Amino acid sequence: MAGKEKAVVIGAGMGGLAAAIRLSALGLAVTVVEMADAPGGKARAVPSPAGPVDTGPTVMTLPAVADDLFRLCGTRLADEVDVIPLPRLARHFWPGSGPLDLFPDPDANFDAIRAFAGLREAEGFRRFDRLSAGLLAAFDAPVMRAARPLRGPVALAAAHQPRLWPALLPGRSLESLLKSHFRDPRLVQLFGRYATYVGGRPAHSPAVLSLIWRVEAQGIFAIRQGMHGLAAALARVAAARGVEFRYATRARRIVRQGGHVTGVEVEGGGTLPCTTCIFNGDPQALAEGRLGDLPLPKGQPVKRSLSAWVWAFAAQPQGVELAHHNVFFTPDPAQEFGPIARGQMPTAPTLYVCAQDRELGTAPPPVERFEIILNGPAGHPPPEDEEDLCRTRTFPALRAQGLTFSPPPGPEALLTPQILGRRYPGSAGAIYGASPEATMAAFQRPTARTALAGLYLAGGGAHPGAGVPMALMSGGHAATAVAEDRAKAAQATAAPQTRAPGKGPISASASAPAAMHGGTSTPSRPTGQKPSR
Repeated sequence: MAGKEKAVVIGAGMGGLAAAIRLSALGLAVTVVEMADAPGGKARAVPSPAGPVDTGPTVMTLPAVADDLFRLCGTRLADEVDVIPLPRLARHFWPGSGPLDLFPDPDANFDAIRAFAGLREAEGFRRFDRLSAGLLAAFDAPVMRAARPLRGPVALAAAHQPRLWPALLPGRSLESLLKSHFRDPRLVQLFGRYATYVGGRPAHSPAVLSLIWRVEAQGIFAIRQGMHGLAAALARVAAARGVEFRYATRARRIVRQGGHVTGVEVEGGGTLPCTTCIFNGDPQALAEGRLGDLPLPKGQPVKRSLSAWVWAFAAQPQGVELAHHNVFFTPDPAQEFGPIARGQMPTAPTLYVCAQDRELGTAPPPVERFEIILNGPAGHPPPEDEEDLCRTRTFPALRAQGLTFSPPPGPEALLTPQILGRRYPGSAGAIYGASPEATMAAFQRPTARTALAGLYLAGGGAHPGAGVPMALMSGGHAATAVAEDRAKAAQATAAPQTRAPGKGPISASASAPAAMHGGTSTPSRPTGQKPSR
């Protein structure tokens, strides 16, 4: 790696892994420092008698985004992990009714909803599904896949599609939009749930978040090795192409000189020199000075997204037949989101249950792995007797809908908002970064570039936001920004060449590719320039 420009990536979450691979493809010598003992960030796992149990994200969408990274390393996603298309998006339960299965097929969903709630609701679904598809088409390229979200193209697309206007009205909430399509409150609950997937409440999140439904409706996938296994595979192929990983290593300070990054100081002594640093953590950690006094806008503390209580354990399930993804809805959403608004644990929560060994193409083992998520507020002190309270609000509610576990999980199986806050500095326990509960939230997340030259952002707290493919895209956006800035610097410092009579200096653009990419090509199909479908 002698002679190469050096880059340090702080954090081996999905965004950091993607950035490291793309920076390596640009020709930089990349070192990743990660305070945990394994890659993945929030895609972590805990041991159980049935094997490692995921404690973070469980839904894989847009697999081509991950596949692009593996192909940069000379392999494919399908060669490194077992990717399994799931036959249904999720199974949904309500007290006294259900289940309702939804599928990656709009006609199958129309039929399922008609059987569940009648023809009028099925027709409402068809209108909603078309609206959601139109919103995704309008926002995908200029917002999600652009390094900087572009309002103009979105506004232009919307101007020519009047059917999108109801979802783009300032102040229009997702819940309000859904009530204009569905009369059955269960369906309002179901499709409103997609706001929680990015950390918002349906009644307070903008209607445009309905496009999340259409992302999932294109198909969701399971990774047999788990989402932590996907992270391990990305780290493995990155290391094979020369990326150095230093686990159990905490970044202490970002070193700068003359307005530019020069290194990263790590705990235990020593500084890793670099001209490029990508921070794959919660951006609020930088604003709070956790990595030194950096010349970055401090601003006001951001409103945080939702947090969660998470149970991760192995047991024998009894009762209702489970799919891979299952949602057990509360009979009264006010008893979930009302307490959350007050900084409290929900009184009667909706519960997401991931049966990690279901629908993988083989019969589930006698003892299965489960992750149960109960939404909660971030940045609040824990309730007294937190574990007992969470237990009584989780398992009796599931039992009332027919699901029990043997043996029940012990206290060691519970991950709390406070643990998340300690594990991810600056997050206050929020899982999804800044709250999406604002009309222009999609355009207000921090982008890859910062005010400090050489310092960039990647991860779910940066643009384009939360979720595995979004975090991977953010790493691509950061690498793109690095490449652009290196090219500009090369052009600015290139010595003027011999000037022909009557002409200006010869352009340095001919030598820019080598300076910009270290003699290698740019990443093939860079994220943000090619839709991954």
